[in-house]
Amino acid sequence: MVICVLLHRKNDLVHRPSDKPGRADYPGARRLLITADAGGSNGYRTRAWKTGLADLARETGLQITCCHFPPGTSKWNKVEHRLFSHITMNWRGRPLASHQIIVNSIAATVTRTGLAVHAELDTGTYPLGAAVSDAQMDALPAVAHYWHGEWNYTVLPAPAALPGPPPPASAAAPDLAWLAHPALTGMTGAALDALTAALAGPAAALREAALHRRRGYRPRPRHQPPGTGRRPRITLAAKLLAVILRDRHGLPCKATAALLGIRHELTSRYTSDIRRLLRQISHVIQPSPHQFATLSDLCRYATAHGITTPDKIKTTC
Repeated sequence: MVICVLLHRKNDLVHRPSDKPGRADYPGARRLLITADAGGSNGYRTRAWKTGLADLARETGLQITCCHFPPGTSKWNKVEHRLFSHITMNWRGRPLASHQIIVNSIAATVTRTGLAVHAELDTGTYPLGAAVSDAQMDALPAVAHYWHGEWNYTVLPAPAALPGPPPPASAAAPDLAWLAHPALTGMTGAALDALTAALAGPAAALREAALHRRRGYRPRPRHQPPGTGRRPRITLAAKLLAVILRDRHGLPCKATAALLGIRHELTSRYTSDIRRLLRQISHVIQPSPHQFATLSDLCRYATAHGITTPDKIKTTC
């Protein structure tokens, strides 16, 4: 059983749940789900918030999963619409001159659909300037989820080496270094690297334009921190090698897709993009007299020129 709590501030959860009706209402609960804002005292960057969750988990024996709304989306937090909106309407126009008036105004909030609010004044003291060291953070029994672990994490009731949710399985990228041999590319390693570097800028611009079209944006620069965003399925160098195999040696699209480990539809799209970029920089791939109709032809040619092919490719020859 999971108890769901919607929080707006850290002090919304200051009393021990064992002292409140929740213990009797949910006697079999073993987990607690909390949805919280991204900033403020219960923000995902606040160390005191996470250490407080760890203390609560240890005290109650509950596994506490906290899911923060991304920045700018806390307006979708259900507590804003199901609770705070009615509280705001109930005390509007009333001077909040004392704590007692505030507590009474909140507790008097009711709706025709059955909402009843319990409120009481927290008389506890909370010292300011409490610091949480890096060592304390490292010792927290918290497990980050694979999907945006900075916003979604689970705090265990006691330190334990429990694995988090496994990331989605993905096939390992094939080793394509052997395809960069001069006998296959018709150019030296330095020339191939220079060509790849020359395509890097136009390829990034082409990818950005495709993303803008897909998302319905106007062509304008995206403000995105370095190192973030979705990584491409295959690298630019691998796409260039695929075009060389197709245009220089005539390797069919399906065989090239099997070599790259992707669908042939993607191979066709990638090669079309690279051909477009090659035309932009006025580079022409000259055809070779050695044409490959199958991967077996490619493997035999590579072996004859002293190129060591991967074992996975050898089994297909």
